[in-house]
Amino acid sequence: MTANAGAGADTVENTEATTVAPAETALQKKRQLWASLPPDNTHLLRLAPLTAERETGLRPLLFASLARTSRHSKELSMLRLVVSLPEQKADKSINHLELWVDHTAKEIRIFPEHGLITKPGNRGLGRLLMAQAISWCKPAWNDYQIISVSLLTKQADNELARLRRDHALQAQGFTVTYNDAVKMSATCSAIRLEQLGRDWNREKVRLMDHLEAAQMLFSCDQNLKAQTSQINKQQERIELLKRDDNTLRFTIFTLIFFAVFQAGLLIWMATR
Repeated sequence: MTANAGAGADTVENTEATTVAPAETALQKKRQLWASLPPDNTHLLRLAPLTAERETGLRPLLFASLARTSRHSKELSMLRLVVSLPEQKADKSINHLELWVDHTAKEIRIFPEHGLITKPGNRGLGRLLMAQAISWCKPAWNDYQIISVSLLTKQADNELARLRRDHALQAQGFTVTYNDAVKMSATCSAIRLEQLGRDWNREKVRLMDHLEAAQMLFSCDQNLKAQTSQINKQQERIELLKRDDNTLRFTIFTLIFFAVFQAGLLIWMATR
């Protein structure tokens, strides 16, 4: 009797555990399977120098890399865009955008779940990534539903950063709706894919191909060689001036010594 009761209890616990544990969806499985895929290609980004701001500080000329990874299956399609800057630690919550297309449910999901975060801010990276993701989508997906994204105000550094974020989203065709009066959280949504913009501010950030990057590197190398030659000539001139200066110092020291000797000799002759 006790054994039967124990077996019945184990059955109930197993049933509850089966009920409580959520089944892993196909999207979650694919995200784990495709998480470590290497990039298909990498492009060079040129972030134009801009005037300094009180919030962001100096905004010098910067170069970054844009890594693109895409995969397709019968049920799902994925695009991953990652922007990397020199001396910036890898962080999937920053400069990282993923687009997942569910062909069975006809849905498009955007990750991170609480919106894209770009650093450095106000350099055009957000609109670039959104435009690249929208351009990747095929016309056959125009009737797919775009799942809304929840935006949190705490992710913005200040009020001006929040306004810039909303402006960038609205410029791409998204609708930003706040859920409360104090604007602590908002929802980013879009009705149709074809209504979203595929362009970005090319004056702030420019996508460079390999040929243009090679030409730029060649030009920089030529400029560096020319500057090195000018520096060498200036150093040779400085060395020549140093030698002339040492010669003049020796001459002056010799004249001073001779003058002192002559003065001493005259004094000795006068006292004699």
